[in-house]
Amino acid sequence: MDKELEKLIGDKNNPAESKPKIFSLAKESGRDELKQLFAQNRIQTTVDDFRQQHQELFAINNPAKVYTPDFEKEFGEYYDQLSKKQPMAEQGNWVYFPWLATVVHLLEDVDFQRVRTARNRNLISEEEQKKFYNSTIGIGGLSVGNSVILAIVLQGGAKHLRLADFDNLALSNLNRIRSGVESLGLRKVEMTARQIYALNPYAEVELFAEGLTTDNLDKFFAGPPKLDLVIDELDNIAVKYLIREQAKKHGVPLVMGADNGDNAVVDVERYDLDPNTPFFHGRLGDVNYEQLTKLDKFGIGRTITQHIGPENVTDKMQNSLMEMGKTIVSWPQLGGAALLNGSAVAYSVRRILNGQPLEQNRALISLDEKLDPEYNTPQAQEKRNKLTEDFKKIMKL
Repeated sequence: MDKELEKLIGDKNNPAESKPKIFSLAKESGRDELKQLFAQNRIQTTVDDFRQQHQELFAINNPAKVYTPDFEKEFGEYYDQLSKKQPMAEQGNWVYFPWLATVVHLLEDVDFQRVRTARNRNLISEEEQKKFYNSTIGIGGLSVGNSVILAIVLQGGAKHLRLADFDNLALSNLNRIRSGVESLGLRKVEMTARQIYALNPYAEVELFAEGLTTDNLDKFFAGPPKLDLVIDELDNIAVKYLIREQAKKHGVPLVMGADNGDNAVVDVERYDLDPNTPFFHGRLGDVNYEQLTKLDKFGIGRTITQHIGPENVTDKMQNSLMEMGKTIVSWPQLGGAALLNGSAVAYSVRRILNGQPLEQNRALISLDEKLDPEYNTPQAQEKRNKLTEDFKKIMKL
């Protein structure tokens, strides 16, 4: 390869910072910083639809005027008055996204959230939205967890977030993680943080790029601020045990979503309501952290199957688990199931944070059951029962 080209490629192989910078051009310091970014050629794109944002805000604040003939005229007069008070470029904030080399003109935090979540009402009331947004949520595991946390943020939830995952984004992840090839090799916590900031640059995201460990779990839960809720999307069964210890210690509710073929299994453990809630709802029996750290590959598969319930594991998933290390390298996961889990867990989280009734054990969300016309036939049920019994024998359950 051309030496000059090789050097240029190598120089560009350092990831950009994954947190936006927010400037007010009403302040000299903000103007100076933005000028410097332009001078350094670090901004390639400018986005400014500030008038449109104000038009939406005006409509939201004056819904009775929206469908009247004079709406455009009244908004124009309102916007002209704003412009006379202060140049529009000095109103709101300018947000610089380093990984996109882009700066965007946005409303300030409160107005931004009001416009961004306006279409949620009244499916989510204003009071519910406020509680949902002002919460602190932690999540461990960003495979299915990526869909989960983005579903929460998309609906206007959780300004304060803690993301934990030690892994980098790999090409084989792109069948289920909503990202693109431009993020390959990037840490999953950074990739997810970028996606969160693109939806809400005012979010406060703390990254635990080493994953969850015995050294950082207390900080992950206690903060400050203390977690209001924790989401378990971890693969490591021993660390799953540890976060339940912390959830019990801090009185924090826990929600877990597991993909199962095309379907979802959602578990809810309310340590906030009952600190004596059995870990995993007792499905693993009397186990401890040390025992779980010593499991071999078969033992891990057996324990996960015990947790999900062999009767709930789809036939294709059962067959796939038996092929690990033979014809496939890992258990299969689908993007649709990740998105389904994202929706289900986000729903559960919102209801918990708003003190609303919610299943306190397990919910099975099966597309197979609802959409496969042969799923509930006697022949299909008999076949599933036989496969489950055979599977239980193989797994020694």
